[in-house]
Amino acid sequence: MPRYANNIAALKALIQPERVHRDVYTDPEIFRLEMRHLFANTWVYVGHASQIPNPGDYLTTDIGDQPVMASRHTDGSIHVFYNRCPHKGVKIASETCGNTGKFFRCPYHAWSFKTNGSLLAIPLKKGYDGTGLEETEAVRGLSPVGATHIYRDFIFARLAKTGVDFETFFGESLSSIDNMIDRSPEGKLVLEGAPLRYMHPCNWKMLVENQTDTCHPMVAHESSAGTAISVWEREQAKGGPKPMAVEVYAPFMAPYDFFDKMGLRVWPNGHGHTGVTTSIHADYSAVPGYFEKMVEAYGEERAREILGENRHNTIYFPNIMVKGPIQTLRVFKPIAADKTLVESYTFRLVGAPDLLFERTLMYNRLINAPTSIVGHDDLEMYERAQIGLHANGYEWVNVQRLYEPGEPEDVTAIAGGTSERQMRNQFSAWIKYMLMSMPEGNADDSKFHEAAE
Repeated sequence: MPRYANNIAALKALIQPERVHRDVYTDPEIFRLEMRHLFANTWVYVGHASQIPNPGDYLTTDIGDQPVMASRHTDGSIHVFYNRCPHKGVKIASETCGNTGKFFRCPYHAWSFKTNGSLLAIPLKKGYDGTGLEETEAVRGLSPVGATHIYRDFIFARLAKTGVDFETFFGESLSSIDNMIDRSPEGKLVLEGAPLRYMHPCNWKMLVENQTDTCHPMVAHESSAGTAISVWEREQAKGGPKPMAVEVYAPFMAPYDFFDKMGLRVWPNGHGHTGVTTSIHADYSAVPGYFEKMVEAYGEERAREILGENRHNTIYFPNIMVKGPIQTLRVFKPIAADKTLVESYTFRLVGAPDLLFERTLMYNRLINAPTSIVGHDDLEMYERAQIGLHANGYEWVNVQRLYEPGEPEDVTAIAGGTSERQMRNQFSAWIKYMLMSMPEGNADDSKFHEAAE
């Protein structure tokens, strides 16, 4: 018997100011509701325009459990559709990316569609004469998602036809994307290389929370980053420059005090970032010629302002993380209540020295790859947590660190870097968007809060 479907009281009871119930990580029914409501009502990252630069180019992905595709039309516009033929429901594109030419062709019955989604042709069309086909949804072509928005080449979509608009949903949080792009002397990013894909036997929210958890690096990564630093300390007596890999690893072993002083910022709707004052990316070696290119493009004052912003991890709720200073983006794709596919992408700063992209690739490979060292530390913690949450000793997960009673929700705020404020912020957004399209919920914020009281 369903416990949570359309049961606002039961869902609300899962989220308390300083703790959340284990069901949000383990219950398959909660997972199904997330796919139906949370991922439909929020703006979700689809891809980057540089992945589909030419007419006919397309990429495929999933928003929650819904297969979607983005394509570049002949006029240069980008469209996002459900990856489903309106005839028999067959998936139109099965590859992650490619070029379809001038049209998409269903592999089952050869119905074809223009790259803007409109119906192009139906084989043996006379067989439908007098059947009323022209009055059905089948002739509308590929079904577009509820809404699409492209922000500085980042493609986002909302499945729901109505709801919170893009600007309201993201607000000031877009400054992290801005900073990553502005690090290019030409103000442009290109996504290069295939993503690193890594399956995790845990709930997707564990990965999202981990991105702003600064109390675990020096503990969970002691055996990996700690060992790398020990080896370097022994070898540096021989002289020579500090290897790029050591620069990447070393900050993971910074003490609690460093991470606490780093600071944390939260924004409405579940977004937030660590690294308000500094971050683990702040002390990398200078890349010859880069600052000069930035000064030429922006002027010295603006160049210093851009490069002086060293945010650590920015969470864009519900399921991506952006690292501006190192130009990476991670997508946490929910597969099941206890399974998540992580995709880690790398961007090249157009007009910047190649050494910067080399560092980006190295960071991604050392930290995020299935063959990495650091990533496996986290993986073991997630797996242990997913197993441990089924133990009957306790039913709640604590998110109380640096909690202040009466802490306001859905506001921009700055806290200590080791605070769990962003985790609480995410769950505030989680319940908001879970309830938004339920019978008693409402997309209007004021009515939502009335219903939730």
